[in-house]
Amino acid sequence: MARTASLSGFPEWLPQERLVELHVLDTLRKTFELHGFSSIETRAVETVGQLLRKGEIDKEVYGLSRLQDDEGEDAKSDKADPNALALHFDLTVPFARYVVENAGYLAFPFRRYQIQKVWRGERPQEGRAREFTQADIDVVGDGELPFRYDVEIALVIAEALSALPIPDFRLRINNRKLAEGFYRGIGLTDTAGVLRSIDKLEKIGAAKVAELLKSELGATDEQAGLALALATIRTEDTSFVEQVRALGVKDDLLEEGLNELEQVIQAAVQRAPGKVVADLSIARGLDYYTGTVVETVLVGHEQLGSICSGGRYDALASKGNRKFPGVGLSIGVTRLVSRILSQELATASRSVPTAVLVALNSDDSWSAAQDIAAQLRGRGIATEVAAKAEKFGKQIKFADRRGIPFVWFTDDDGKHQVKDIRSGKQVDADPASWTPAEEDLHVRVTTAG
Repeated sequence: MARTASLSGFPEWLPQERLVELHVLDTLRKTFELHGFSSIETRAVETVGQLLRKGEIDKEVYGLSRLQDDEGEDAKSDKADPNALALHFDLTVPFARYVVENAGYLAFPFRRYQIQKVWRGERPQEGRAREFTQADIDVVGDGELPFRYDVEIALVIAEALSALPIPDFRLRINNRKLAEGFYRGIGLTDTAGVLRSIDKLEKIGAAKVAELLKSELGATDEQAGLALALATIRTEDTSFVEQVRALGVKDDLLEEGLNELEQVIQAAVQRAPGKVVADLSIARGLDYYTGTVVETVLVGHEQLGSICSGGRYDALASKGNRKFPGVGLSIGVTRLVSRILSQELATASRSVPTAVLVALNSDDSWSAAQDIAAQLRGRGIATEVAAKAEKFGKQIKFADRRGIPFVWFTDDDGKHQVKDIRSGKQVDADPASWTPAEEDLHVRVTTAG
C-alpha cells in the first residue's frame, strides 16, 4: 500500500489485494441476492443534462469527447451542452434513467443491485478516488412505494456490512421530512438551504454553521440555535422522538418524518441491534432525497467519511405523469477496500487462486500432467502445470514464490504424490479422488485478530 501510484486517484490493486476486493464484492452480491435483488448494469456514460438535473456537482463530472471529431462535425466541448456525454459520477441517476426507459419490461416494485465503476473529479486521498467501485441496492415502485422498504433497505445493508471483514460500523439515519418540517415550524422557509448548511456541520463546526444560517438564510439567533439543537440529537433507540418534541416545534411534516424515522429505528433495535442510530445531524447534500437519509461510518475510522449512504427519493424518476419513487443505499467499495488494506484489517490466505502445481519429471510428461490437472480442476481444485522440467527443488521454489501450497509429483511408474510445501509433508495421492483440506481449497480472506 506504500507504493507510488502512477496516476493519482485511479487505484490498482496487487493480486493479493484484488482477492480481498473480490471477497468483498462476492459477499455483497450474495447478500443482495439472498434478499431478492436482481443485478443490472448501466452504461458508463450519460448526457450532461441527465447527470446534472438534480444537485449541483458539475465541477466533479468528467466530460467525454473524442480527440478528433469527424470532418465537418462541430466540436461540442461546451460543458453547458446538455447533450454532451459525461462519465457517471454515481449509480442512482443512471438507474433512474434505466427505470424510465425500461418501465414496460420491469415488474414493480423493482429490486435491483448494481456493482460498477464510477468516476468523480475528487481531490485524491485515502477514501476518495477519481475512479472507484460502488455497490448499490434500490427498490423502486410505480406511482407509490410503501415506507416499509425504507426499513428493509437499512436492514439489508446492516446484514451485508456485518458479513464483511471490517471494523464495527453505525448506520446514522435521519429523515428529511422531519428536518424540513422542523425548519418550517421555526419559520425557516428555505429548508433546502438549511439542509445544505447543516450538512457541513461535521466539517466546519456548529459556530460556523450558525453564521451561515444567519448570513445566508436570514435566520435569527433563536432559529439558528433551534436548528443546531435538532442536529445534536442522537439516540440508539426511539427516545429521539421525545427529545424532538421537547423543543416545542409543531408541524405536520415534522410529525410524519418523526413517525417514519421511529419505524426504521424500532425495527433496527430488534433486528440489527447496535448497528443503527437516529442521528438528526445527517442531511445529505443532494437535493433529490425526500425522506429517509443514511450515512454510515466505521467505528474508530470516522475520519474516512461515510462508507455507505443514500435514502428515499420520490421524484428522481418520472415519465409524464407517471412517477417512480424509490429508496436505496450505496456502498463505497473502493473506500472500504482501501481502508481494509491500509490497516491490514483482512488478508488473503494466498496471493493466487492456484492450490496445486503439477510438477514435471521430464518435458515429455507435460501432456500427462495436463491430464492430471484436468482431473483436479474437474473437482474444483485450481491447478497449474509447470512449464519446464527443472529440478524438483526449483519447481517447488517456483510454487512457493507464487504462493501455491501444494506440488504434485508423478514418477515414471505412474505413482502420484502430493507435497504440502508449507509443512514439508508428502503423501500418496490419486488425481481422481484427492482433495485438499477445505481451508486450502479456495483462497480465504481472514480478519486480523
